[in-house]
Amino acid sequence: MPEDVLSESGQRVRQVHFPIDSIISLTISADAGTRIEVGLVGNEGLLGATLLLGVGITPLHARVQGGGMALCMDARLFCRELGAMPALQRALGRYIYATMAQLALAAACPRCHAVKARVARRLLMTQDRTHSPRVQLTHALLADALGVRRVGVTHAAIALQTEGLISYRRGSITVLDRKGLEAASCSCYAANSAVWNSVMGGGRSRHRPVPPMR
Repeated sequence: MPEDVLSESGQRVRQVHFPIDSIISLTISADAGTRIEVGLVGNEGLLGATLLLGVGITPLHARVQGGGMALCMDARLFCRELGAMPALQRALGRYIYATMAQLALAAACPRCHAVKARVARRLLMTQDRTHSPRVQLTHALLADALGVRRVGVTHAAIALQTEGLISYRRGSITVLDRKGLEAASCSCYAANSAVWNSVMGGGRSRHRPVPPMR
């Protein structure tokens, strides 16, 4: 369900979630009770990968962004099956490495890049996981995810729309020019894509091209 909280930092991992067409936002607590997004999980991964490391405690707050479907598996059953599947262990090890790179870039990004570039990056990351040019995102959600004021996101969205890269209405943003949005994005997007390509193989984190808007 939209905005469902799947786990809180410090809680025991009881279930493993495999998004199908949904997205899970991973956040950490900051000052004044705010949360800053440090990663996303879509159908390229899963929530609960720390079980591979023998750690049954989740380090991050995880909630569903928007709607969509996901598969769910009991953590104990997952660990049992994992022990019998070396190929899955190796794949998850690579996924954890790619996730660590995503977390590191998320930590550095706010210090180095402007809001407009970070908004472009977040839209690209969302589109990679939804495989659609239209994503369900509000300015308020983007502001919360990036740890910035809502007015900053609004100004960034207006600039991107003026440049013909996106169009937006309440609760929905449509990517009109994918290549242009990549050019407007901060370097973290390309860096994260490069890590994914080298470690996991394939094109970025998406499994099939995103169709253009007509």
